[in-house]
Amino acid sequence: MAELLTQAEKAAFRRDGAVHLKAQFGAEWIEKLRTGIDKDIAAPTDHFARHTKDPDAPAYLEDFWAWDKIPEFEDFVRHSPCAPLAAELLGAPSVNLVMDNWFMREAGSNSRPPFHQDLAYFDFEGTMCVLWLPLEPVTKENGIAFVKGSHLWDKLFMRVRFADGHASPDPQVVAGQTYHPPPDVNADPEAYELLQWDLDLGDCIFFDMRTLHGGLSSVTPTQTVRRFTLRMTAPDGMIRYRGDWAKDERAIFEAAGYGDGDRIAGPMFPQLWPR
Repeated sequence: MAELLTQAEKAAFRRDGAVHLKAQFGAEWIEKLRTGIDKDIAAPTDHFARHTKDPDAPAYLEDFWAWDKIPEFEDFVRHSPCAPLAAELLGAPSVNLVMDNWFMREAGSNSRPPFHQDLAYFDFEGTMCVLWLPLEPVTKENGIAFVKGSHLWDKLFMRVRFADGHASPDPQVVAGQTYHPPPDVNADPEAYELLQWDLDLGDCIFFDMRTLHGGLSSVTPTQTVRRFTLRMTAPDGMIRYRGDWAKDERAIFEAAGYGDGDRIAGPMFPQLWPR
């Protein structure tokens, strides 16, 4: 098959830990995901979360592992360009789904994602990437900022709670691996080389699971904004137990029959590419 990406785009992903890709998803995919989120909010899964502490304030909402419960999500996961793009960026012969995830900030919400590293949140390891797809146009001032090259620091960072932006109080050494407090990027953003982009509808960002990223902007959205994300893995993806902070997510895949050392494959983590 013809390659979807340029050598420069693939090199940027490897070098910087994040890359902006223009016009990869047509309007029909954007509308399908919007419909799926509406369905999910109307009938949430057991994983649904509201990160806004004030129940009367405009909300910051999230749900995950809903792909097999929402037909629009499953269609996107299996048939959109997400998996072949991931395969090219990872240089992988095949790609499996790790997790779907969506976020919504209601108009007027003051919540924003803290700077964090996705890898430390879950019992996963391997060659993985994340698709970040906004369902409305995004200005760089109101999008996600990525710390350039942080995926190559060879560091694991402690999980940060989205509800309050505080690092998890769990032990810093687990199974011989040290988890560091994440740097406070918002306290001194000029100290970091940050990647930020304006995104039109259909544009997306792919980033490495190890890349530090979060929200710099304190801008309050005047309209509801939605983001759909997918985590995907090359064939070396495995389940590897981390700290107790991941126990809730761990219980979900353990209930499906997965345990430490298992490959990320099978019914819960289907192969997406080749089709």
